[in-house]
Amino acid sequence: MEDSELILTEDLEKTYQDGVEVRAVRGIDLLIERGEFTAIVGPSGSGKTTFLNLISGLDTPTAGRVLLGGREIGNMSGTELSDFRRDHIGFIFQAYNLIPVLTATENIEYVMILQGIDRKKRRERVMELLDLVGLADKADTRPTMLSGGQKQRVAVARAMAARPSIILADEPTANLDSVTSGELLDMMHQLNRETGMTFIFSTHDTLVMQRAERLLTLRDGKITADETGSEKSIPGIDGKKKDEE
Repeated sequence: MEDSELILTEDLEKTYQDGVEVRAVRGIDLLIERGEFTAIVGPSGSGKTTFLNLISGLDTPTAGRVLLGGREIGNMSGTELSDFRRDHIGFIFQAYNLIPVLTATENIEYVMILQGIDRKKRRERVMELLDLVGLADKADTRPTMLSGGQKQRVAVARAMAARPSIILADEPTANLDSVTSGELLDMMHQLNRETGMTFIFSTHDTLVMQRAERLLTLRDGKITADETGSEKSIPGIDGKKKDEE
């Protein structure tokens, strides 16, 4: 995707029917450019995760549209959308989502196997990524033998394996202590600067908010603040880390 306007949403809405009507996202117009390091914040139920799911094509909007690199994902077939996500979007989850029976190397190279990349190139890329995230000595280690911070570093490497344009991270530091969180975020910020990949976080964590270059606040499914640089104000919202409670 070459378009500098990497993510564009127009009047994006998502309504769920669960006995009662829940308007999770309400008419969001947003532009995110290539290379941003952006955090989406807001109280529980504000629509953060729903919005991430919509811009990644994991969920379908009730109204409006999403364009990634100028392509409207709502017009893609199921297979086309799946391939598009595989090649252009990397995901980092709160619970790591590593495959427990696979080593760090095998977890990272999995998406490249789906892309049909040959074994030699896969292994070269994996070792580059493990070196980038400081885990070159854990290549043959399974997730059960890794700390929480190490698991999330493997997850970051896996998200980057396909050389995506976008990394979407849903509460990536929620299960980590503040020291490990800070180290992981500094590493991701450095990778953002070195690779130009766009990082978008959904978070309650003030450490993420402090490091983000752009802060989008969602309340009741709407963007209520869009701040950058010195203009950022870190909201006092719920979801403190356990060690800070």
